[in-house]
Amino acid sequence: MVFSRGSSRQWGENWPPSTADTSTLVFRREDLQRIWRWEIASTLSELVGVVVPKQVGLKTPPVNPALPYQGASKPSRNRFPLEEQDTETYGLGPKRVYLDIQSTYPNVAYPPRPVPGSVADMDIIMKHCNFSTGKYVRDCLEVLRIGGGLDNGRRFRRGNTDDWKYIYQELNSTELEYDFTPDISPVTPPRPPPGLEVDADAGLAKKRGAEWETQVVLPPTLKHRPSVALKSPCDPENPRVYHMFWTGPFTDKPYLALLSFLFTQNTGLHLREFLADNVCRPEFWMWINPGPAASVPNPSAKHDMFQQLKSSPWASPFLHPRFQDVIKFKLWNTTEQLDGVPEIKDEWRSFKTLFNSGGHVISVPAEKKETTTAAAASESDSGAAGTAAKKADDEDLLNRTGSKSSASYDRLSVILSDMARFILCHRFGGIYLDADTIFLRDWEELWGWKGAFAYRWSRLEKYNTAVLRMHKGSALGTFLFRTALKNGLDFHPMTVSLYTADAFVEPLLLRLPDALFDSAWLNTENFQRDRPPQPYFTEFAEFFDTPAQNSAAPQALGFDGFFKGAYSYHFHNFCPRTYASDDRWKPFDPTRNWPDLGPKFKAGEDVVRTALEAEAAKELPNVITTANPKVTTDKETEKATRPATEKDVDAVENDKRDLDWSAVLKRTFEAYIRGERPNMYGEWLQW
Repeated sequence: MVFSRGSSRQWGENWPPSTADTSTLVFRREDLQRIWRWEIASTLSELVGVVVPKQVGLKTPPVNPALPYQGASKPSRNRFPLEEQDTETYGLGPKRVYLDIQSTYPNVAYPPRPVPGSVADMDIIMKHCNFSTGKYVRDCLEVLRIGGGLDNGRRFRRGNTDDWKYIYQELNSTELEYDFTPDISPVTPPRPPPGLEVDADAGLAKKRGAEWETQVVLPPTLKHRPSVALKSPCDPENPRVYHMFWTGPFTDKPYLALLSFLFTQNTGLHLREFLADNVCRPEFWMWINPGPAASVPNPSAKHDMFQQLKSSPWASPFLHPRFQDVIKFKLWNTTEQLDGVPEIKDEWRSFKTLFNSGGHVISVPAEKKETTTAAAASESDSGAAGTAAKKADDEDLLNRTGSKSSASYDRLSVILSDMARFILCHRFGGIYLDADTIFLRDWEELWGWKGAFAYRWSRLEKYNTAVLRMHKGSALGTFLFRTALKNGLDFHPMTVSLYTADAFVEPLLLRLPDALFDSAWLNTENFQRDRPPQPYFTEFAEFFDTPAQNSAAPQALGFDGFFKGAYSYHFHNFCPRTYASDDRWKPFDPTRNWPDLGPKFKAGEDVVRTALEAEAAKELPNVITTANPKVTTDKETEKATRPATEKDVDAVENDKRDLDWSAVLKRTFEAYIRGERPNMYGEWLQW
């Protein structure tokens, strides 16, 4: 199991500003200019408000083909040289039409699907959701609901909400053709006075002890094409692929992520035959690391992976032929993946270890050595025991496959996943999601926005890469991998925040408000508790253990009452313990802790139920003895220790009276697969 970032409140609290001693920068100014021009010319920066920092030193305003044509403006008399001020981009793109998305009679019970090819205006989203300008998550979610048409039949606002329209379509602008190829030739600095040499990289703090990167080589720029100008709904330069990384036995955590994907995204499963000419169907690629993070897959790893998936009750339902076009399991091979990144393929093997997280390096020995010296043989018993215990801990760390509890945290897999998300996005394009993510709505308009993004680390102006969107082979990706190579291959989000800040390229990786993907985070850190969103969590554990005073909401409101408007929910793997006596993670639905998907998948359900009954039979005698030693009669003991039968479990009086949010979401998604309800857009699954 892979854990997400963000559960620690102290990390990065006092992150020092970069100086000559701490800087991570390895690119010269002329290369930073090339990177900026490439990204803008490839329409990967669609923000109207984006400016190129003056430290980059551009001489001319870059042409931005993703922004609407702005026309010529009379220059100000009080102008400064461009290299002495931030530079705005110049829009020459198609016009935009902002959409009023509402359900129409008689289909008002469910919200409408987003318009294919629509785009989210991140400037408007930032205007209403930016924590730095005092915006509340509660208000942000209302704007996202109304502007996205998710308030079907429940619109209470009577005033003009045009300012809340954040989804638009681009008009086809085929009449005019512009040459958007950027001028990537080095910018000639002004001639210095006689006898005075000017450093072209003055003002940039290079990483101490590192050499400047050789001149960066970038691929041809991409061409901006509005969706209406494409020959098919899918843009071949922007594949719609969700990536997720998983290590260890398949559990209810990735199971729920996949169910939420099917429940919310436009997969076309409500149609007998998918019409590829109408909608761009997204795919979900689940990357499975078959062994410990430090191991090398064996030749039969792929075959073994599918055998394990077939035998897993939590994974096998997604191997059904009905899902084969939208859910795909992929084998993760670290060597193969690193060799597939051109920027580092010839140099990554020079590292003694790949496990570097925020400067904390975990060494992995190349081979195990046996100690047979006489000195070792003559160690004292206590010293030998201490050495053996440390060795056992180290061995356990290297051999963990996923995290079954807080006590057996698989740190290596977490660090590997930090790097994996950047590799996958740079090699294949798409969006990476942490495995503790639940989809809450269709992401159509996020796919329509071509820029790269992650989201904000709660109140800190740093990145959280639990959601990461980058493009295949982008200049930004080249920058990140070459910079990471010179900084120990460290891809911790706080370190990535340093990379972009030191090089003045932060606007190229947009830091979206956490309200979009992590709506509870600020509340859990004691912010905005005066006006919290719905639901109100003071800690992430309340998703699994909803407080009694708030526990009427999950069943009364259901899926529609869970951070309505947000694109996803990130529960930070903050699962409370199942039992007081151990550290096991609590399941989403303790009462029905199995894949409850109906007759089609009954075999897997029976396997889990049988295992749970056997486990209960072993544990109950110990519970009885500990909790009530006076219970001695055979009749009472037999009644107390008898495993619950299927009839007992299915009796409604034996269900938990107040269901937690985690259980309600799980049961909602499962009801869709069973055919008992439609998905969130009113579409019924067709088998």
